[in-house]
Amino acid sequence: MELTDAGLRLLAAALAIGLGTIGPGIGIGVLVNAALNAMGRNPEASGQLQINMFIGIAFTEALGIFALVFALLIGFKII
Repeated sequence: MELTDAGLRLLAAALAIGLGTIGPGIGIGVLVNAALNAMGRNPEASGQLQINMFIGIAFTEALGIFALVFALLIGFKII
């Protein structure tokens, strides 16, 4: 079985998006879990907690978007 340049490029793109979204997925899960626990313990502060949770989700999801951009750059032979 011979690996070509195109095959290796697709493998690299798949690894970039696959491994690049594991961290943000775990991070969002931990962040939402902590925010929901805090809201359950202190319902009066849920407004401020919810705003901070969404800001944290946006920053964490940006890492997944960067991984997608790099995977597309690898796939289309720009890098």
